[in-house]
Amino acid sequence: MIKQSLLTALIAVSGFAAFAQKEHHKVIAIGFYNVENFFDTEDNPAKQDEDFTPTGPYGYTMEVYSAKKHNIATALSKLGTDVTPDGPAIIGIAEVENEGVLKDLAKEPELKSRNYQVICFPTPDERGISTAMMYNPKYFKVLHAQPYHIPLETIGKKRPTRDILYVCGILAGDTIHVLVNHWPSKSGGEAGSAPGRRLAAQTDKNIIDSIQKANPNNKILLMGDLNDNPTSDGVINVLKAHAFRKDLTATDIYNPWINMYKNGLGTESFRGEWNLIDQIMISGAFVNNANNKWQYLRQEIFNREFLKNSLGKDRGLPHRSFTVNRVWDNGFSDHFPVVMYFIEK
Repeated sequence: MIKQSLLTALIAVSGFAAFAQKEHHKVIAIGFYNVENFFDTEDNPAKQDEDFTPTGPYGYTMEVYSAKKHNIATALSKLGTDVTPDGPAIIGIAEVENEGVLKDLAKEPELKSRNYQVICFPTPDERGISTAMMYNPKYFKVLHAQPYHIPLETIGKKRPTRDILYVCGILAGDTIHVLVNHWPSKSGGEAGSAPGRRLAAQTDKNIIDSIQKANPNNKILLMGDLNDNPTSDGVINVLKAHAFRKDLTATDIYNPWINMYKNGLGTESFRGEWNLIDQIMISGAFVNNANNKWQYLRQEIFNREFLKNSLGKDRGLPHRSFTVNRVWDNGFSDHFPVVMYFIEK
């Protein structure tokens, strides 16, 4: 099932790339990547980031930081380029420590020509990891950006989680609203951690409702590492995401990853099972609105061979940065990136 689904996805990608070139359609790509523990090397006394310092258990030296930076830049430089040569106009990021790390990343030779700008606010997360955005100013102009707090303290949780990053801007002539997420993990088990993710989903829903109250046709993208699959309670019952495009209204949320997950595909593997926790959802205004400049086209899990382990029991899984023994393994992340394409009408 998985091999067949992957083959179908590859055929679809190559087929669309050829179609776009032949018909001279303009295509915009929007991506998301959990970059797995992308810290700088300095100890922030206000955060629990000591593990990722030169004297910490991961031996996170400048040499390791430079290699990690190069590897992430390599992954992002190839993301979406088989469809649009400039790569993603917008990339949502999870598990990055601060703005400085992203600015260093944007200067890497693989990305420098794109002139990526970055948005990253200080985080309440105890380890200091943030949600963030990189964007190409050639395609995207920021109008407003702010973090939204997920009030876990209201449900008795003592540890804060990552904020939701909200960015409003103009994407190649079309105003859009973007929410970048990293919902609470399943640490402590599903039952005990699920209320935190449900509250994160409700916080997203409140933001979406306020955006759509101003204008039901506002175009919204919700992306992130949700630590929940597309069939989860938060996605289906709180966000009320739809699996199919037919009969969507402008204010509905469309989640094309639901059926991909049901077909056995994933972005992250845990205990031998694939999870599709990295997702990009869109409001119905992106799908069936005849007045759109940019219309949703398709999405893919960017699971290229160079991002995978090639040997042993982890063969085919995302090649993460460190081994289980905290030894640098010259990898990328424990997640695959995801990307969504929009075509100019």
